[in-house]
Amino acid sequence: MTSVADLLSELESVHARLATATVDDLSALQVLTVMERLQKVSWADAAVDHKLITHLEELGPEALGGDKVTKVLTHRLRIPAEEARQRVADAAVLSPRRAMTGEPLEPVLPNVAAQVAEGRVGPAHVKSVREFLKTLPDHVDLSARVAAESLAAVHASTLGVPDFRAALNRMLLWLDPDGSFNDADIQRRRGLTFGKQGPDGLIRVSGHLTPEAWAVWEPVMATKAAPGMCNPDDENPCLSGRPTQEQIKADQRTKAQRQHDALVASGRMILASKKLGKLNGLPVTVVVTTTLKELQSGAGFGITGGGSLLPMRDLIRMASHAFHYLSVFDDDGQALYLGRAKRIATPAQRLVLFGKERGCSAPGCTASFYQCQVHHAAQDWIEGGETNVNELTLACGTDNRKVGPEPEKWTTRIRDDGRCEWIPPPHLDNGGPRVNDYHHPENLLAPPDTEDSGPDPG
Repeated sequence: MTSVADLLSELESVHARLATATVDDLSALQVLTVMERLQKVSWADAAVDHKLITHLEELGPEALGGDKVTKVLTHRLRIPAEEARQRVADAAVLSPRRAMTGEPLEPVLPNVAAQVAEGRVGPAHVKSVREFLKTLPDHVDLSARVAAESLAAVHASTLGVPDFRAALNRMLLWLDPDGSFNDADIQRRRGLTFGKQGPDGLIRVSGHLTPEAWAVWEPVMATKAAPGMCNPDDENPCLSGRPTQEQIKADQRTKAQRQHDALVASGRMILASKKLGKLNGLPVTVVVTTTLKELQSGAGFGITGGGSLLPMRDLIRMASHAFHYLSVFDDDGQALYLGRAKRIATPAQRLVLFGKERGCSAPGCTASFYQCQVHHAAQDWIEGGETNVNELTLACGTDNRKVGPEPEKWTTRIRDDGRCEWIPPPHLDNGGPRVNDYHHPENLLAPPDTEDSGPDPG
């Protein structure tokens, strides 16, 4: 039986020859035919990908350095996290399975999986099918779901993605003509999504509020988003009570803008109440880091504890009415570099780490300061490590847990330049970076880091 490695070598050889083949003598029709055949091959390759991902899942986190499969794929294959998540989600429903007792089972979506294996259905079709089946109300019985999956596979193999999505919407009406979503369906579909920050600094928000959630926010919007209320353009904005007629008349904002400003004002009131407790050792408040030069010039950006950019003009405006938890670090403040007998870092140390790291220091991790814990990077606490700020780093919970003395675990060390280096176990070492520049995009404009990382510990 030919091994997977031998088959892969043959495939790579064919790809290499195909890449050097001339296409100058092809007609337009032939070019499109070749592209169609290449796409079919690419789509069919996904069936192999699904089996490989499922096998990785079966091997367990111990074989992956304590990480989840999605994060391992992102790191080793150097692909976006969104793509890794979709490939894992596709594998979960399209790969053959095994029962608890070991006998083989067909995929969750057997008909769609068969079309994928033949190269007739692509990732966008599969994603649409998954979303369609997730949307189905709970009262749709199993036989109807099986029939819907079979019909969806047929449509996916013949329709383009936009037409296919329209067909799925029609099928949803067929399966649930009365739109009788029960409370379980409503709770399942609830959620808010905050998109990535765009080049202009804006963040797109989308989602669904439950009737209860809207009942809570409805009176807030009715008062705080009324004309003349919470107007940032007003020199003395009205935040409570009733605005004057002049304030109402001068308010030129749209309803959407008023609702946005009401949300900002409500958030400020909640933060000012100081009733939100603590987050990773700090009182819940807005945390921003910036340089003295930018602050004095009033230009540039500060970086929030969530990793977003805050224009200096907004930072200065917020600071003018903010509650200052800690304004300046100097000899009059808490000592930061003292060796501590306690494992837990002080609030001041956490803020210094925020200014230094801004987020998780593990390569490729996008977790912000708000999502991070303090990690003993130079030497673990249980092995005699000290809680000195120059021996600490920030790490999200997932990355913090994947560090350990075992051979399949990651290790960390503090380099001579003060940066935390993450050293992967041998089977996950793809030669990629060992420090994280995601939270320091300014480093990406400099020449590649040439510092010798030194031998791996142990």
